[in-house]
Amino acid sequence: MTDKTMTAREAVDRLESGMTVGIGGWGSRRKPMALVRALLRTEISDLTVVSYGGPDVGLLAAAGRIRKLVTAFVTLDSIPLEPHYRAARESGAFELMEVDEAMLLWGLRAAANRLPFLPVRAGIGSDVMRVNPGLRTVTSPYPDATSGIREEFVAMPALRLDAALVHLNRADRLGNGQYLGPDPYFDDLFCEAADTAYMSCERIVDTAELTKEAAPQTLLLKRSSVTGVVEAPNGAHFTSCVPDYGREEAFQKLYATTPYADFAERFLGGDESDYQSAIQAWQKEQDQ
Repeated sequence: MTDKTMTAREAVDRLESGMTVGIGGWGSRRKPMALVRALLRTEISDLTVVSYGGPDVGLLAAAGRIRKLVTAFVTLDSIPLEPHYRAARESGAFELMEVDEAMLLWGLRAAANRLPFLPVRAGIGSDVMRVNPGLRTVTSPYPDATSGIREEFVAMPALRLDAALVHLNRADRLGNGQYLGPDPYFDDLFCEAADTAYMSCERIVDTAELTKEAAPQTLLLKRSSVTGVVEAPNGAHFTSCVPDYGREEAFQKLYATTPYADFAERFLGGDESDYQSAIQAWQKEQDQ
């Protein structure tokens, strides 16, 4: 069995410009922010990003790294619309494929199962088809048992990923990952839909520790779908990583109201340890 531990920089150094990258989490919840910050410290760009978007999308958009975004929303949860994403979108900085949440899920499922598409009811009768003229529909080959009608579905194309970035609460060195919060956020599908998958975690533990005090179903990621494991305490900051910590609302507000260049100069220079030090300094300022 292979020890898959690596640093965040080693993980993102395996990525390349032009790739399609899926980012796990949901809005401003359990986002792999340490990996996103590491990505921002490279010159990688021209990315197609697939995400239930939050500040991961906002930061990458503000930095000009996104060529195309596939998403159902981009939100900070307590701030409904991610402001840096909004500014980039309004300026026409990237191509957008905006779909229903279930359509995005089905696109990941199709990719995870190596299918070209999956039929889904979501999107029928909505403007999703109008704003995405490339989408097609399919008619069921089977009549409904009651009505006899052959139903029409959206043929959601597979969202095949070159790489996935996710953050979990615990992991072992082999690539098994555990979530301890209320929702898996489809991180397993992001990894299964990808050629390579990099998981950061709050803490690396022995494999036996993963099920010592938590139910087996919390083991979300199997080692077979994970390429690398990065130990990154506070690695989802400023998004939440329940039960380890909640979202830091005051810092999120600072992020949302600060021009990206100023935010990057203060918090994104150096490496992850420099970021954490800058956060601690900012927190001390707030306590004074």
